[in-house]
Amino acid sequence: MPEVKKIATRESYGNALVELGKKYENLVVLDADLANATKTDKFKKVFPERHIDCGIAEANMMGIAAGLSATGKVPFASTFAMFAAGRAFEQVRNSIGYPHLNVKIGATHAGISVGEDGATHQCNEDMALMRAIPGMVVINPADDVEARAAVEAAYLHDGPVYLRFGRLAVPVVNDRPGYCFEIGKGIQLRDGTDMTLIATGLCVSHALEAAEMLAGDGISARVINIHTIKPLDEELVQKAARETGRLVTIEEHSVIGGLGSAVCEVVGRYGGGRVKMIGIQDVFGESGPAAELIHKYGLDGEGIYRQVKDFAGSTK
Repeated sequence: MPEVKKIATRESYGNALVELGKKYENLVVLDADLANATKTDKFKKVFPERHIDCGIAEANMMGIAAGLSATGKVPFASTFAMFAAGRAFEQVRNSIGYPHLNVKIGATHAGISVGEDGATHQCNEDMALMRAIPGMVVINPADDVEARAAVEAAYLHDGPVYLRFGRLAVPVVNDRPGYCFEIGKGIQLRDGTDMTLIATGLCVSHALEAAEMLAGDGISARVINIHTIKPLDEELVQKAARETGRLVTIEEHSVIGGLGSAVCEVVGRYGGGRVKMIGIQDVFGESGPAAELIHKYGLDGEGIYRQVKDFAGSTK
């Protein structure tokens, strides 16, 4: 079998910024002393006059980004998710969200896949925090192809956008002809009739693996990639609920406030199905190799398969 191509979405972020910098002169990039880790150093090498290092002062960086936006620039403020969504939340809410400014937040090192940095840096609450801000778009791409497309879509969108990227290299699953990224539109990757696996971010490739395992048990699992947590593709979720009856949400994020909660809100309003939520179960992370943590917390293909095979009901 050919070797699976793997790229960390933080790398995709850095590469996309360089390409967009060539197309859009009003694009500027801010970082908080982490350019080498967030990969905005790629942009800095090509456009040093359009890259601003704000130092270890994330809240201040958000204020600077807001000010630049008010002058007609399109700033991408970059740092780790823990600092972008956590430490700087008040500035993001009041200085960016409240006036609905055209600021893009590039948050890398999200989730438990940060690995050895441990619980203090494994932000499993960022999507919940950003979802709660009125008018904030929240995007969590699955792979390199989707991440690069998401960065340009964020630039073209008029308003604040939170982009979630990872440290761990992940398989490329969207390298197919006709791939199209659209904010607010999920993508069905596999059809199925017994249940639907609704995944986001790095969990998308694992959901596809789990669907293959379920097929071996005679369980037909649909797989949907939800790259935009807000606004959610409610129509696609409702369709899956009507047609398969059982939905399983899968995310490298707390089950509180993220994809699972967003899907449950839709099902609660319109009915049509039962929901099982797979993710971080109201606990903090821990230090360890990323792949081992993903396995321990049941977010790899094997873990997803183990948790959902009984939920599917009777096999065929």
